[in-house]
Amino acid sequence: MDTQLATTIFESLASAVRLDVYRLLVKNAPAGLVAGEIAAQLGLPPTNLSFHLKAMTYSGLINVTAEGRYQRYRANLTLMHDLIGYLTAECCTGHPEQCFETDSATGCCEPQSSLSSTPADA
Repeated sequence: MDTQLATTIFESLASAVRLDVYRLLVKNAPAGLVAGEIAAQLGLPPTNLSFHLKAMTYSGLINVTAEGRYQRYRANLTLMHDLIGYLTAECCTGHPEQCFETDSATGCCEPQSSLSSTPADA
């Protein structure tokens, strides 16, 4: 994966709605969901959802297939794995297997702080 593609994917996910849609589709993989099911489960108006699905399809994050008059959306799990590989390829000086050892108390990639913490929390 190249940097331009990774940037396009991250831009596509830079919305709470799109992130929720993608996570829902990953949860429902490999079957996917039709647009109406996505809208109902996330409480979104269909016109709003359509805009987001189009952007995610363009980036390659999701695939769409026609089923009669419905459109079925599926998470592109291969692309998701490629993105994870791109992010972790250089972890621990090019040895990502060391970063994810659960037995190691001193892994090189231990979190320094929680994502949800803010400077006010410190």
